Amino acid sequence: MPAATDPSASAAVHYCIAPADLHAHLFTVTLSVAAPQAAQEFALPVWIPGSYLVREFSKNLQRLQAQQGDTPVPLTQLDKHRWRATCRSGAPLTLRYEVCAYDPSVRAAWLDAARGFFNGTSLCLRVVGQEAAVHTLEVLRAAAPPDWRLATALAPVQVDAAGFGVYRAGDYDELVDSPVEMGDFWSGAFTACGVPHRFVVSGAAPAFDGERLLADTQKICAAAIRLWHGEAAPPHTHYLFMLHAMHDGYGGLEHRHSTALVCSRRALPRRCDALAAPAAQADQTAKPSEDYTRLLGLISHEYFHTWNVKRLRPAEFARYDYDRENYTELLWFFEGFTSYYDDLLLRRAGLIDDAAYLKQLTQTIHQVTQAPGRSVQSVAQASFDAWIKYYRPDENTPNATVSYYAKGALVALCLDLTLRREGRTTLDAVLRALWQRCAGGPMREDDLRAVLAELGGRSFAPELDAWVHGTDELPLAELLAAHGVRMQAETPQIAQRLGLRVSENHSVQIKTVLRHGAAEQAGMAAGDEWLGVEVQGQGWRLARLDELPLLAGAARELTALVARDGRLLRLPLGLPDGSGAPPDTFRLSVADGAALGRWLGSPL
Repeated sequence: MPAATDPSASAAVHYCIAPADLHAHLFTVTLSVAAPQAAQEFALPVWIPGSYLVREFSKNLQRLQAQQGDTPVPLTQLDKHRWRATCRSGAPLTLRYEVCAYDPSVRAAWLDAARGFFNGTSLCLRVVGQEAAVHTLEVLRAAAPPDWRLATALAPVQVDAAGFGVYRAGDYDELVDSPVEMGDFWSGAFTACGVPHRFVVSGAAPAFDGERLLADTQKICAAAIRLWHGEAAPPHTHYLFMLHAMHDGYGGLEHRHSTALVCSRRALPRRCDALAAPAAQADQTAKPSEDYTRLLGLISHEYFHTWNVKRLRPAEFARYDYDRENYTELLWFFEGFTSYYDDLLLRRAGLIDDAAYLKQLTQTIHQVTQAPGRSVQSVAQASFDAWIKYYRPDENTPNATVSYYAKGALVALCLDLTLRREGRTTLDAVLRALWQRCAGGPMREDDLRAVLAELGGRSFAPELDAWVHGTDELPLAELLAAHGVRMQAETPQIAQRLGLRVSENHSVQIKTVLRHGAAEQAGMAAGDEWLGVEVQGQGWRLARLDELPLLAGAARELTALVARDGRLLRLPLGLPDGSGAPPDTFRLSVADGAALGRWLGSPL
């Protein structure tokens, strides 16, 4: 395995990583510790900040060995992710191991013949006790094809024209907060408010329009920087977007100076297709598609995290503990408020119009109002329980929990609209004041309460207690009406009326039975296959749920025929008419364009 190069000689901790076997998906890692302890411990993180689930990255580590000079050093495994080297104190120690990288998400590591990607939390064993020391990272080309290049937000020390070589991190936190992308990727750059930004895209189809992506992302970044700092300088001096396009995928993970993103290829902006009809060609250069709008929202969301969670962050995250869960009740603020601003910044940047913004907002409202769990769990509790609930959804999730993303976004909306209606301040100003109060660092909920009281002229404890720590319904209709938006109840779709979430592929597969709905009262359960119905003595095959009104006709009572665990069941089902139940499906429309404009703002 390759030895460290000269630029790493002064580093206390040095990693040399090589894409060694593309078809076996193996990275090799050489870890050099200049001055180890006599019984030096090493640990691989069990989670990655920003994704609140214990993921056991050590399951992919293999062939671990250690030596000092030419002498092998015994290693003792202490638990699932920690080892101890029985070594001489002060004498340089070298560890060598392999990591299998076959996770296409933004959270771990990937390696094949087309692309390499890794987060340090997946590859870089932590040298316990030396986390605050300078770390260097060397990435070799090794088995990588000659056309591969490398991109990372780490500071280069000695790299070649393609980006392979040695990089520096101030400490372990910075090292593992700086993912690395490798491959024959597309690359572009822009400047936003004086800050250089780079965008690399892997996996794009030939029709990809990189220039449009750069132009639109620049507008997003400028809008975010101006929101937080006006004309003042932002806290970051450079930024890197890493986007991998695949057949089907979506997600992102924030980092201090970069973000890793995944999207479907169809979501990327496209140059005019020569095979398309003239009308379709014109549409490609007009307003963005829904898929592309979703991608822009993802870009906006992750970039907003540059402030909200990577710098301004929960006090519990002042120092990450990589060995176990890190609990906080504030994800409703850090993820939820970010979710409020991601689409709002698209509107302010002129990338979507009012109608598109209200459509996105309607989807967020439905995520909350159509989940019975909103009356069971507060959004503060949902934040704390992220480790066991949000990232582990099951058939009962909508009945037992609420999304801290969606409800957190609506809490931000309600606070913003309340502040604007009372006329003293806005949520924008609250965030800027919070940044100043906390010096762009750790914060507690008390800091938010204090800033709201100072700028808003009164205590907002009643709202936060009810909306965040309680399960009260949010006053959405009232607040939206005060800002030019009419919120009207609509007749829900048949699945929502029955209290079901299903998938349909030649039959109706029941995924979730919602609490207190007609389906639950009939005895339906998640996992059932709904085969057909009996109505007034006649039996009918049910292939899609929207066939039910046709088959039922005027009947309000019928028998559902379901398959469960190999048995056929006949379940009496009463069809609800929707009367008497509180609405959970809504439509937003513009009632006062001027009032709406004062809220959403003009394009920057």
